[in-house]
Amino acid sequence: MKSLICTTPGHFEFREDSLPEPQQGKATIRLKRVGICGTDLHAFEGTQPFFNYPRILGHELSGELVDTGGAAGFEPDEAVTVMPYFNCGNCIACRSGKPNCCVNINVFGVHIDGGMREYITIPVEYLLKGEGLSFDELALVEPLAIGAHGVQRAGVQPGEFVLVIGAGPIGLGTMELARIAGGKVIALDINEDRLRFCKDKLKVHATVNGRQADAVEQVKAITNGDFPTVVMDATGNLKAINNGIQYLAHGGRYVLIGLQKEAFSFNHPEFHKRETSLLSSRNAVKADFEHVIQSMQAGRIQPQTYITHTVAFDAVPDHFESWLDPATGVIKAMVQF
Repeated sequence: MKSLICTTPGHFEFREDSLPEPQQGKATIRLKRVGICGTDLHAFEGTQPFFNYPRILGHELSGELVDTGGAAGFEPDEAVTVMPYFNCGNCIACRSGKPNCCVNINVFGVHIDGGMREYITIPVEYLLKGEGLSFDELALVEPLAIGAHGVQRAGVQPGEFVLVIGAGPIGLGTMELARIAGGKVIALDINEDRLRFCKDKLKVHATVNGRQADAVEQVKAITNGDFPTVVMDATGNLKAINNGIQYLAHGGRYVLIGLQKEAFSFNHPEFHKRETSLLSSRNAVKADFEHVIQSMQAGRIQPQTYITHTVAFDAVPDHFESWLDPATGVIKAMVQF
């Protein structure tokens, strides 16, 4: 089978590997789709934390079961998706019901080789049934589950204002799930095309361009002078993270979904006077995946809205670098096998 390896930042090469052997407890999947995530793009450019080379990228996956590995309730040839966060089951986080932040976590395509290959094997406990969704839809479940987990961490309540900073794929998914939770979503970004997408496709409550000198005042006006009670960063940009608190209401919750390598800092009086609740949101848990799948089935999410670029597996090296350039207009690139 053919595998695509990111050997060093900025470089891919194809390799021929042996087909996986059937194993009890391990499901074999013939890949059909791999979504390209910011994690993959950052790994390619050499800016992704928790990353080593060489690595096979890809963790937003869908495919057909070739061998069930003994997984109960699954049949060969059915469509599936994957929870790509492999936890140890023994550490304090796992024992506390938080496998998404396992001390010894192995994220598929990040800590261990991922899905940019024709076949994969995974432990059967990380399989999810396709539930009648298409391969494109199933490959979008994982990035939307990231947003679902962030919204759950924030405890978004119906009717409250939620500001999402960053209208990339994770930010867009966060907006969708915050809307489903009943939040009045404000999208903040510096890209007008992305903001138009939020307004026209996601029907957010309001949009604000973060480059504008009066962006804080705009957010204040939208919220009738109170500011949002939830602010969620989905940029992974240090400046945006440091500045996000200025948009937050007193008594509010600030949730960091985006990830970057440096130390962040806030003005302590600004942080303190709000009695700010600061939360991080890492990965997702099974309930988040199930919530996304159910939302897709019910038509509350239109996943095809996100896919702006498609490319055949063999052509990935020819296109990948271009997806780093905002001018290409990429929201979600999808690799087809």
